[in-house]
Amino acid sequence: MDQKIICLAAEKTADRLQEFLQTLEEDDLANLLQNQAVKGKAAGALLRAIFKGSPCSVEAGALRRLKIYTCCIQLVESGDLHKEVASEIIGLLMLEAHNFPGPLLVELANEFVGAIKEGSLMNGKSLELLPIILTALATKKENLAYGKGELNGEECKKQLINALCSGRWNQQYVIQLTSMFRDVPLTAEEMEFVMEKVLRMFSKLNLQEIPPLVYQLLVLSSKGSRKKVLEGIITFFSELDKQHNEEQSGDELLDLVTVPSGELRHVEGTIILHIVFAIKLDCELGRELLKHLKAGQQGDLSNNICPFSIALLLSVTRIQRFEEQVFDLLKTLIVKSFKDLQLLQGSKFLQNLVPHRSSVSAMILEVVKNSVHSWDHVTQGLVELGFILMDLYGPKKIPDGRTIETSSSLSRMPNQQACKLGANILLETFKIHEIIRQEILEQVLNRVVTRASSPISHFLDLLSNIVMYAPLVLQSCSSKVTETFDYLSFLPLQTVQGLLKAVQPLLKVSMSMRDSLIIVLRKAMFASQLDARKSAVAGFLLLLKNFKVLGSLSSSQCSQSIGVSQVHVDVHSRYNSVANETFCLEIMDSLRRCIGQQADVRLMLYEGFYDVLRRNSQLANSIMQTLLSQLKQFYEPQSDVLPPLKLEACILTQGDQISLQEPLDYLLCCIQHCLAWYKSRVMPLQQEEEEEEEGFYQDLDDMLESITNRMIKSELEDFELDKSADFSQSTGVGIKNSICAFLVMGVCEVLIEYNFSISNFSKNKFEEVLSLFMCYKKLSDILNEKAGKGKTKAANKTNDSFLSLKFVSDLLTALFRDSTQSHEESLSVLRSSNEFMRYAVSVALQKVQQLKETGHVSGPDGQNPEKIFQNLCDITRVLLWRYTSIPTSVEESGKKEKGKSISLLCLEGLQKIFSAVQQFYQPRIHQFLRALDVTDKEGEEVEVSVNERAAFQIRQFQRSLLNLLSSQEEDFNSKEALLLVTVLSNLSKLLEPSSPQFVQMLSWTSKICKEYSWEDASFCKGLMNLLFSLHVLYKSPVILLRDLSQDIHGHLGDIDQDVEVEKTNHFAMVNLRTAAPTVCLLVLSQAEKVLEEVDWLITRLKGQVSQEIVSEEASSQATLPNHPIEKAIIMQLGTLLTFFHELVQTALPSGSCVDTLLKDLCKMYTILTALVRYNKKSKSLTYTGEKKEKSAAVATAMARVLRETKPIPNLIFAIEQYEKFLIHLSKKSKVNLMQHMKLSTSRDFKIKGNILDMVLREDEEEDEEGTASQHEEENKEPAKKKRKNK
Repeated sequence: MDQKIICLAAEKTADRLQEFLQTLEEDDLANLLQNQAVKGKAAGALLRAIFKGSPCSVEAGALRRLKIYTCCIQLVESGDLHKEVASEIIGLLMLEAHNFPGPLLVELANEFVGAIKEGSLMNGKSLELLPIILTALATKKENLAYGKGELNGEECKKQLINALCSGRWNQQYVIQLTSMFRDVPLTAEEMEFVMEKVLRMFSKLNLQEIPPLVYQLLVLSSKGSRKKVLEGIITFFSELDKQHNEEQSGDELLDLVTVPSGELRHVEGTIILHIVFAIKLDCELGRELLKHLKAGQQGDLSNNICPFSIALLLSVTRIQRFEEQVFDLLKTLIVKSFKDLQLLQGSKFLQNLVPHRSSVSAMILEVVKNSVHSWDHVTQGLVELGFILMDLYGPKKIPDGRTIETSSSLSRMPNQQACKLGANILLETFKIHEIIRQEILEQVLNRVVTRASSPISHFLDLLSNIVMYAPLVLQSCSSKVTETFDYLSFLPLQTVQGLLKAVQPLLKVSMSMRDSLIIVLRKAMFASQLDARKSAVAGFLLLLKNFKVLGSLSSSQCSQSIGVSQVHVDVHSRYNSVANETFCLEIMDSLRRCIGQQADVRLMLYEGFYDVLRRNSQLANSIMQTLLSQLKQFYEPQSDVLPPLKLEACILTQGDQISLQEPLDYLLCCIQHCLAWYKSRVMPLQQEEEEEEEGFYQDLDDMLESITNRMIKSELEDFELDKSADFSQSTGVGIKNSICAFLVMGVCEVLIEYNFSISNFSKNKFEEVLSLFMCYKKLSDILNEKAGKGKTKAANKTNDSFLSLKFVSDLLTALFRDSTQSHEESLSVLRSSNEFMRYAVSVALQKVQQLKETGHVSGPDGQNPEKIFQNLCDITRVLLWRYTSIPTSVEESGKKEKGKSISLLCLEGLQKIFSAVQQFYQPRIHQFLRALDVTDKEGEEVEVSVNERAAFQIRQFQRSLLNLLSSQEEDFNSKEALLLVTVLSNLSKLLEPSSPQFVQMLSWTSKICKEYSWEDASFCKGLMNLLFSLHVLYKSPVILLRDLSQDIHGHLGDIDQDVEVEKTNHFAMVNLRTAAPTVCLLVLSQAEKVLEEVDWLITRLKGQVSQEIVSEEASSQATLPNHPIEKAIIMQLGTLLTFFHELVQTALPSGSCVDTLLKDLCKMYTILTALVRYNKKSKSLTYTGEKKEKSAAVATAMARVLRETKPIPNLIFAIEQYEKFLIHLSKKSKVNLMQHMKLSTSRDFKIKGNILDMVLREDEEEDEEGTASQHEEENKEPAKKKRKNK
């Protein structure tokens, strides 16, 4: 039969074929076709023949076709056919689909939709036909029966797509169905249906099926709805990541974890690649991505900024046209995130309204962590971002010194945090990806070398961390490090020290690197530049510290140690202590030559020897002999010669130039510390070898003893430094005398420490210490006196004290806290001298100041944070005891002496120490406070919190301040009061804002401000600042501002002199003397901060509104969550308007107060305008009416404010903008918001009618001759008015 049909089809006309087909039963025909197809015979030819004999113009033919179509679709779906046969059949069906009449197309499409909904498709091959059917249907213009009504072809297609998207899809056909829609012409609305349906299917699919589906979606998005696709993909993976993290961080129920981490990351990586590939082909997609993520900055970040979207952005940076835009967006995001965090941390008002935002920095570091799963396309972007952040936000060069990085995370500025984040990104990427290590190292080293003039401490820290992480891995990059060494002699000393310290672990594992460094340092030692020679000394000292010689004592203070796991002993570079000894002695030999160089080079050497000795005790002999021979050059051996030192030999005269040749004070200081360490550490272990070693240390001891005795006997005339000597900096003799004086003072200080440390509390020794101090004091007084007369800055400069921090700590403890009976008599010698005790405290102050400015102190262990911390704890304990036991008032009533009292110095020291500890030792605050508590027992089981310890200290200082405030006015010490307030401010930062101790502190401060009145501006400012800083962490300060503004108004009076102002007196601290400018400027700056917070909230709300407009279906509920925020904004602004209303009517003195008030008013109106515009946009008109009344009063009062001030035009503009948008909002809301507003007509000038009439009358009477000059006069005034009117 099949042959017959094919033969009949071969005829020219189809008449016989049609007749024959009509004679056949439809089922027979279908069975015939089925048999032929299954056997794989000429099914295609048979199908063509059947179609030829079944024209659509004849109803029977069309129905037969429909039957054949249905049969073929079932055949293809059954899976019984060969691939080629199935493809041929589908191809033929596609070709013939356009000939179908409309109703049959609808029926056929419905069958498809039904099959998809029921899930009866077997392999989905027939789906290729559906787009053709839908496309054919869309071309039918006539009305077709669909459901109960009639629709044209286009509408039918729309209904079918709608039905298809609202039905259930079998997950195995999701990809094919999505792919199918690529070939269907879709309107924007239909695209939305399809996209939403596919995105909803994501959660029902296996993870591995999502990448191919995303690929199909991206291809489909070229027709439109790009934003929808990107938004859907990002939201889905953001949720998946959150869910995955919760599962990971939950209990150890690993069976419940839905997706293994690796698989999820691989899928995300593939999808990111698909999206980046799509963006390369379709730039519009890239623009949509950036637009979508930029929009997310304003509202809540967590909606669309997540680790997945950040990884996606970083991958997009590989596309050149988007690179700059993406990095700009990421920079903005990061800094904005840190700024928002800072704003939130500083305001309880915001914390209550806004949930804690997710941190962008944490997300980026999560991307770094996730990139281990073959995300090579992300790593390059990460490295670039890391360097961009470090370059852009690293420490900047400032004219008066370098910036200090603090360790406290709270006090860091957003820029510093961004720089730190950059370093963390690079370090973590370095750890994870071997392939990129060389590039990171090269870039860091390049910056270290090329940016010598700007601060690069952040790059050196990063380099140090990299090297510490993997010294052996970096051996492969040794050539780059060696190349960097060649530039050492051209780099600043600080950079050289940082660089060598950072790469030092590498030197231990790479002999070639160490050798090349030594060659470079030897060359540098004889370079013509002084800095290069200093660098050489620094390098050699570092090497000596870190290469141990056999038999050296173990040292716990090694600056950088390397884990054993890192250092494998290499056959070619076997490091042992014997080799080290030779190596170290060679270096010592090189360093001895430096002793003949300039004072700066020698000084570095003397400062470094102590550290070398402490870490490499076997070098003691060599070091001590070197120092001894150097000292002998300047020492008078005869015991009766005064003075004992040849000061002339220390000074170099070259023509008119006089300079220091030998820093003798530093030499003696070095000898004293090395000797003390040697006697306490090495000698007890070497008693049996005494005779061999005794020589040099005994010699040195004798020399120091002899110098002490003779220095005490020497008069200032012996040094030619008496009162009549010339110390001016303009003459050679003056310069020489100044140098000598500083040398003598330095030597005295060194000898004070030496004699005290060997005294063992002997009375004679303490008398010698006091005599040495008197010599120091005399010289110091002469220099100060001469400096005061000559006003020479150079002479007035105080040199760093030579006393070590440890000694200062021991000395203060002995002077103030040592109550041992046997020490009583000898210590009374020192205690009898108030001058000496004051000197001891002032040196402690100087040391702490040095720590605050540079991060370390001079003297031994000055670079060791652990030792500094211990000494600070001891010093603080003593100063605290001294200040609280002997108050200033008691001390000062007894003796009237020049200078500050000891108690006041102690308080100043405490203030500096509390500030320094918070700056450098934030994590160890608890340990610090525990050290201060004298009553604390070591074995105490109950752990006392930082809060309680800080509160205990606060109470002590509160008592002191109350005592001071209760004293008579003439006894009030303003300096002490201000210091106490600063100490309280520092300590209050340690309190948890939610704790009862914090509330107590706030109420106490508030009580002091309310009850005590002192006419001291600086004290008032300090106390008010403390009140505000506490108040903002408890609740919003607007009520406080309102009360203070009423007080200011009461004290200063009204601008209208006829008006009597009622005095409110909320705060006694506000009085006629302090109200302006002190308190006025303070409250205005605080009001400005409140306005900033409100502005931030409005911007946030605007961002949320713009996001909600996009998703309109959520808009009915969208306004509800914002209700408390809107209410809070209006409450803040309402109270602030009352505050400004008070100040605007106050008779403020002209100048900074008025300028700041006008500037803040301008800001106020700008924010009111922004709020009105937001309300106009969101149509949420709650509360807008209530704040209009007061603004009317403000507007009218502004006309009476000073006319000659620059900010006025800006303010007028801001008021008019506000009124304009208020009118718009009134029209839109059908509420008269202008009922209390008087439209402002006032400008900053006024036309006075009576004067105008008078001038006009004079004009008429005047003669014709004066017209030219009269025109000139007339023209002047309007021009002036016009300019002001701008």
